[in-house]
Amino acid sequence: MRHVQKNRKFGLKRGPRISFLRNLGNDLIRNGKIETTEARAKEIRPRVERLVTFAKKQTLASRRIILSRVDNQKVADKLYSEYGPRYAERKGGYLRITKVAKSRKRDGTRMAIIEFV
Repeated sequence: MRHVQKNRKFGLKRGPRISFLRNLGNDLIRNGKIETTEARAKEIRPRVERLVTFAKKQTLASRRIILSRVDNQKVADKLYSEYGPRYAERKGGYLRITKVAKSRKRDGTRMAIIEFV
């Protein structure tokens, strides 16, 4: 029986990988748009969209969940006070991944831009 890998590992062990994805998500929330590789963009999309869904609820419990998953007070405040009300009426699909024609020069990895809709 062949098992399919669920998540990308990015050549990192569990702890550094979690920290890497958290920092990438924090940058996306802080700036609203980042340019990264396609694999990274596809990996952080469901994580950040889940955080926006929590922010839409506007409850104390959802704020605490966001803070525990983001580990940055300013990013959590921006997510809760700016993105939550902005997407209150939207059912889902808060992020857009746009593939860029250029690739990274050193290793030829395809690049993408991930941004809030």
